[in-house]
Amino acid sequence: MFIYPFCYNFMNYWTELSIELANQKAYLDELFAVYPTIPEGIREIDNSVWNSIEISFNNKDNISLI
Repeated sequence: MFIYPFCYNFMNYWTELSIELANQKAYLDELFAVYPTIPEGIREIDNSVWNSIEISFNNKDNISLI
């Protein structure tokens, strides 16, 4: 994301720092170090719930899927 330099005059100090951090090459690596995308313990979905989801999907019942 590119922010025009003249916009910095109107931004909060912390917003500026956040944008500078997001523009760094290692941003995602640092982000995933703090907020990992894979939880420590992967949970299983209850079979009865999953079966209900499959039935609703196959019947194209979007209301039930919500």
